[in-house]
Amino acid sequence: MNLQEGMALYLILLASLSIHEWAHAFVADKLGDPVPRAQGRVTLNPVAHIDPVGTVFLPLLMIFLNPGFAIFGWGKPVQVSLPNPKTRARDDMLITAAGPLANLVIALLVAGFAGLLFWVMPDAILSVSLLKVIILLNCLLFLFNLIPVPPLDGSHFLKHAIGMRDQTYAEFARYGFVLILVLINLPAFSSLFFGVLLPHLAFFFFSLAGI
Repeated sequence: MNLQEGMALYLILLASLSIHEWAHAFVADKLGDPVPRAQGRVTLNPVAHIDPVGTVFLPLLMIFLNPGFAIFGWGKPVQVSLPNPKTRARDDMLITAAGPLANLVIALLVAGFAGLLFWVMPDAILSVSLLKVIILLNCLLFLFNLIPVPPLDGSHFLKHAIGMRDQTYAEFARYGFVLILVLINLPAFSSLFFGVLLPHLAFFFFSLAGI
C-alpha cells in the first residue's frame, strides 16, 4: 500500500470513527445526559473524537506496517453520567448500540449510492472501488466494536448481560488494550473475524449494491 492509498484509507477510518462517536454522544444528549454536550462531543468534528492510541497510533501502524486490509481502531470514548437511575441500564445500552449501528447505516447508505452510481455510470470503477472500501471498513468497525473488551462497545453489553459491578468493570478496563492486542494476534480469532464474520457481512452489503 503506497502513501496515497494509506492516507485515503486513514481518512475514511477517521470519518467513520467520528460518526460512530458522534452517534453515541447524540443519543446520550437526546436521552437527557448533559455530559457529552458539555464536553463538546455532540459534533462531527473529528478533532473532538480522536483517541491517541485507537485513532492515530494503532490504525497508522496497521496501515503502513501490515499487508492487506487489516485495519481497525476506536475513537475517544464518549463519557456519560446516565443521570436517570430508573433507566440507567436501558440508556447505557441505547447509547452503546448507537455507535455500531451508525457504522451499519454508513455501509447501507454507501451500498445504495454505489449501486446507483454503478447503474448510471458502469465505467466508474475507481469510484465504486473506493465506496467498497468504505463499506468494508464500516462493516469491520461494526464487528470490531462488538468485541466485549473495554474500551469497545461490546464490553458494555457484556457488563449488563452478566450484571458486572462498576468497580469490577473499571478493573477490567485497565487491561483492555492488552487484551485487544492479544486477541487480534490469536490465529483462531483472526480466522473467525477476518475469514468468516467480516467477509459474510461485507458480502451482504456488496450484494445490496450490486457490486
